[in-house]
Amino acid sequence: MKRVLLTAAGADKLQDELKRLKSVERPRVIQAIAEARSHGDLSENAEYEAARNQQGFIEGRIAELEVYLARAEVIDPTRLNVADTVVFGTYVDLYDIHNDERVTYQIVGDLEADLDNAQISFSSPIGRALIGKRVGEEVEVSTPGGVREYEILEIHCKQ
Repeated sequence: MKRVLLTAAGADKLQDELKRLKSVERPRVIQAIAEARSHGDLSENAEYEAARNQQGFIEGRIAELEVYLARAEVIDPTRLNVADTVVFGTYVDLYDIHNDERVTYQIVGDLEADLDNAQISFSSPIGRALIGKRVGEEVEVSTPGGVREYEILEIHCKQ
């Protein structure tokens, strides 16, 4: 069974989603199905069909989340004992040499990756290039948009 790497915040987010699906969304859609059934003929009942489709989605997502959480390995970078090295869960301040700007990314698991929130997967091109590097090192990354060069300015963990 393949393990799923998560930060503590990522595991909490998945747990919260699972709890919401089970305690809020599932009962809501069950009620919608019951209400649609009360309208009579199910063969031409669009409300019933929509509610059943929603139920299928919710049940599928619940099953998916349960598998992810069962396989989860939550990693706390503060316990890894690797000072000043980019590891899973750390935040990395970079200087983007081509764009002359400073960017910060957190290295996270595939399920948590969210570029809009500056969270990049450890398995992404940038994530793979950064893992194991230290402050002051420069990394060259081949991305779909071309080669990018970064200098590592700072590595830190947020509690």
